[in-house]
Amino acid sequence: MRKRPVGPPAFPSCPSSERYVSSDTNMAESSARPPGCTAPALILTFLTTLLFQRSVADIVSGASTTEEAPHRRFEYKYSFKGPHLAQTDGSIPFWIHSGNAIPSADQVRITPSLRSQKGSVWTKNPVIFEHWEAEVTFRVSGRGRMGADGLAVWFTKSQGLDGPVYGAADNWNGLGIFFDSFDNDGKKNNPSIIVVGNNGNLVYDHQNDGTTQALGTCLRDFRNKPYPVRAKIIYYKKTLTVMINNGFTPDKEDYEFCTKIDNMVIPPEGFFGISAATGGLADDHDVLSFLLFRLTEPGQQPPPPESEIPKEEKDKYQEEFQNFQQELDKKKEEFQKEHPDVQGEPIEDLYESVNDREIRQVFEGQNRIHLEIKQLHRQLAMILDEQRRYVSVITDEVTKKGANVESGQVDSANSQLSTVLSTQQEVLRNLNELKSSFHESLKQIGSAQHQGNAAGIGTYETIQHFNEIKEHLHTVKRDVDHLVQRSAQNPAEKIVKCPDLPPMPSCLSTIHFIIFIIIQSVLFFCYIMYKSQQEAAAKKFF
Repeated sequence: MRKRPVGPPAFPSCPSSERYVSSDTNMAESSARPPGCTAPALILTFLTTLLFQRSVADIVSGASTTEEAPHRRFEYKYSFKGPHLAQTDGSIPFWIHSGNAIPSADQVRITPSLRSQKGSVWTKNPVIFEHWEAEVTFRVSGRGRMGADGLAVWFTKSQGLDGPVYGAADNWNGLGIFFDSFDNDGKKNNPSIIVVGNNGNLVYDHQNDGTTQALGTCLRDFRNKPYPVRAKIIYYKKTLTVMINNGFTPDKEDYEFCTKIDNMVIPPEGFFGISAATGGLADDHDVLSFLLFRLTEPGQQPPPPESEIPKEEKDKYQEEFQNFQQELDKKKEEFQKEHPDVQGEPIEDLYESVNDREIRQVFEGQNRIHLEIKQLHRQLAMILDEQRRYVSVITDEVTKKGANVESGQVDSANSQLSTVLSTQQEVLRNLNELKSSFHESLKQIGSAQHQGNAAGIGTYETIQHFNEIKEHLHTVKRDVDHLVQRSAQNPAEKIVKCPDLPPMPSCLSTIHFIIFIIIQSVLFFCYIMYKSQQEAAAKKFF
């Protein structure tokens, strides 16, 4: 097996440790350092390693700046996000959930903040493209200062629906990115993000938080942040890059570098999954969205969507289309037999054009306005009848009281009643004007509809009539509001009000109350004197 060392060249006296990444096993192996190294040799080795890594980093950064960015294409069949994340039956389109996972409309709660909970979500179909980019938006929140156990993002050859590794199966074949929130080894290096690869034979090291098996790691606190935490995972040309948005700002593109692993070989096909677990401590692990993008090298066209459909499904869809086309032809023949007069007409004439729809909408609006004006006309007629009745009643009252009241009172009453009469007459004049304006509006609407029906199309005169109708309606509204205000401010309303009833007398007057108190006091003193005499008579016998 061919292995590629990453690091400076070895020294004969004190060989340095080398890191190998196997393309078959996808794991990092380390060889132990010989014990016979002296201190100067170790220092020299360290300095040489540092210089070598700096030069390699400069070369890689220079190459990355000149390299063209890949093309991205969103893959909705491997993604989910709100606001309509879950369906009515609680399932997620193109995904399955297991354990204690709870899908909702805007997020998936992988585990609630209860002890010993496990949950996961996985894609139904495997990912078959080579390069990809995943964006995960999640929130880990809990009441305590420490949380447990954590959340994991998976790309594995098979679905690990349940298991001891953050709620998923152990001995996985693929890639796991762990957001570990509990410090199992007591080294104060949590919360942390750990990248672990496995070929199906590795058992996860829980006691050391997977640090002995990690291909890359970084310390990031992702618990109880004001904004959701975002992780961007990019696998492109056998290089895995993990970027983190800590959730301190609402900026979705505020990513920081976490880790990068070169020569990373993963299965050519696999399933994406997200899992979480709680232990003695508990957190809410919520995933708001998972977005997957296919990456294509520059200069290469992405494969068409038809090539991704299996041949069986393509044949099934083709058969369904042919059956639908045959049923449609049969219905067309039946319709032509039932309606022979429509056979020669083109299909476009059977549908409403844009101009016809606009004309229909104009006439429907005019009809609604016509009905509203008719209703207002009826209401104004009722108001006129009521005002006439008020005028007649007031006139009768004036004639009746003219002969029965004194001369001084007659003058004041006549002045007040004359004010009321003038006000009512003004109201009648205004209402008559409104009624005449309504008649004019009705005539204009009738003429506009007649012209529209005769011409068949909307004309400029019709639009002018429509605008005039609007102006008349606004005038009517202003006049009615003015009449309402005048009626509210009319002081003559106080004359026709009924007199207030006198207050009801009290059941107990002051004199009766004083007499009752005197009688009660006399009775009380008599009782006291009688009681003292009885006690004095009783003492004589002792």
